[in-house]
Amino acid sequence: MKYLVWDLKQLKMGERVKVSLTGNAANVRLMDSTSYNNYKAGRTHRYVGGLVTKSPIVLSVPNSGHFYLTVDMQGLKGSTNASVQVLPSALPAFQGAPLSSVPSLVQGREKFPFESHIEGLREHDVFISHASEDKDDIVRPLALALRNAGLSVWYDEFELKIGDSLRQKIDKGLAKSKFGIVVLSKSFIKKGWTNYELDGIITKVMSGEQVLLPIWHNITKQEVVDFSPSIADKLARNTANFTVEEIANEIAELIQN
Repeated sequence: MKYLVWDLKQLKMGERVKVSLTGNAANVRLMDSTSYNNYKAGRTHRYVGGLVTKSPIVLSVPNSGHFYLTVDMQGLKGSTNASVQVLPSALPAFQGAPLSSVPSLVQGREKFPFESHIEGLREHDVFISHASEDKDDIVRPLALALRNAGLSVWYDEFELKIGDSLRQKIDKGLAKSKFGIVVLSKSFIKKGWTNYELDGIITKVMSGEQVLLPIWHNITKQEVVDFSPSIADKLARNTANFTVEEIANEIAELIQN
């Protein structure tokens, strides 16, 4: 059997190999040296790849070692040629510091000696302050994910009924929540009610009765700085870097632990 082969030398796990075919579809195999020797001898072998019908293809190196790449037409008609390029390994996904590692997000009993009294009055783990324009994109999915994770959530669609006093309900929700989540967006900054809620959260943060977690949604750091320099310095989660599920799971883990 005729085949094309590239000796890729030593590769590290996570590096990628880009294969560009010219001509017909072909069989592409990325193999370590042992598997390549078995391939040459017609024996069973392991490989990454397979029949490639669309070019280019990028293969990930499964483990560190000496690797070969082959291209052949076994079982196929026609002919092909190829070019091969070793790409650098992908950057790790951005994570940021875990919430549990930030002292300001963990209320210590020695810092707030009255916390045990406050805990007895609390009905909710989190209060979510947001603009109504952001409900569909992030707020409702976040509230549901937090509730599914076992947290008690103050969210207007869960709490407000026809005839309720909005201000009284917000005041009660703020007073009886441990964690104040603020979904910062362009719409949030323009709202009057959201600023009222934020003022209430900041007051309780300053007294040690509540913890503030800003979530940035479709907003730049400069826009946050222009709105509130003090909030811009707070550890935040950004929906550009984290999914709603990841944010909810991290908040739930922090509170429950």
